[in-house]
Amino acid sequence: MDRAALLALPRLCALWAAVLALFPCGAQGNWMWLGIASFGVPEKLGCASLPLNSRQKELCKRKPYLLPSIREGARLGIQECRSQFRHERWNCKVATPAAAPPDTGPLFGYELSSGTKETAFIYAVMAAGLVHSVTRSCSAGNMTECSCDTTLQNGGSASEGWHWGGCSDDVQYGMWFSRKFLDFPIRNTTEKESKVLLAMNLHNNEAGRQAVAKLMSVDCRCHGVSGSCAVKTCWKTMSSFEKIGHFLKDKYENSIQISDKTKRKVRRREKDQRKTPIRKDDLLYVHKSPNYCMEDKKLGIPGTQGRECNRTSGGADGCNLLCCGRGYNTHVVRHVERCECKFIWCCYVRCRSCESMTDVHTCK
Repeated sequence: MDRAALLALPRLCALWAAVLALFPCGAQGNWMWLGIASFGVPEKLGCASLPLNSRQKELCKRKPYLLPSIREGARLGIQECRSQFRHERWNCKVATPAAAPPDTGPLFGYELSSGTKETAFIYAVMAAGLVHSVTRSCSAGNMTECSCDTTLQNGGSASEGWHWGGCSDDVQYGMWFSRKFLDFPIRNTTEKESKVLLAMNLHNNEAGRQAVAKLMSVDCRCHGVSGSCAVKTCWKTMSSFEKIGHFLKDKYENSIQISDKTKRKVRRREKDQRKTPIRKDDLLYVHKSPNYCMEDKKLGIPGTQGRECNRTSGGADGCNLLCCGRGYNTHVVRHVERCECKFIWCCYVRCRSCESMTDVHTCK
């Protein structure tokens, strides 16, 4: 370690200590904080000092080389959640270490334990992010105990002119690790409501993992004389996480409300729909969502006042829906930027300053 890194180490430790003081390690979902930390994780801190529960710490101690993948998985999930909901009343707002009150632990605040559709999406996208990042690390050769999917090394179809080759993503290892790291046994919970919410969260974790597996695609490369495609080498690869995010958002829009009474397995709330099976990739919720229109400091809901909206849109980002019928304010924003730049011999660039005026609409 160089001298600059050594000098910075006490400051990094102090920052982590501040985060950990605010957010007790045993709180549910605290591992998600790793996805927004803007500073590195010093190796000297070790797994014991990270915002993980006891089971996660044990797994981290046994597999410390997976820590970068865990952090990247959390980052992927948070980023995709914010991207998918950026124009909606609930915009997947996350807390910050500096702004969060001391008695608040979860990164997503109220939504992480509310049992709503938003809770379902958070758990699914975070579990999917962990699968995606761990699997990517395996394929990149960053870990010794996993690599490419060896089950697809041989085989194919000689008659169709293709065979398995290259490096197929071993999504099964990523899913296995995600289950070990995130899934908490229901039998360890005694309260009835907690059991229902935990069963819901476990199902939504799995739904996120299934989304990654379901959207796997086959890529091929042609081999032959003069660019012909006499033989193809094919391999399986994960979809982009943006595509997985869109898939989960669609599942969110069509999520299923389940009964809040504990039974041997989760079941639909509506009795006349209980014969319709619940699929592994369905998102489940227990409680209906608030409308997120008005500020609720007790629940940590900021409301939509002051949010920028699109006056001409009829969608979720439109002023009518986003502002919940309260109307909107319009103000003009002046933009000045360089334009009509020309290269002058020799040797500089001359530009004009161009001014434009834009109407910006914000919710009342």
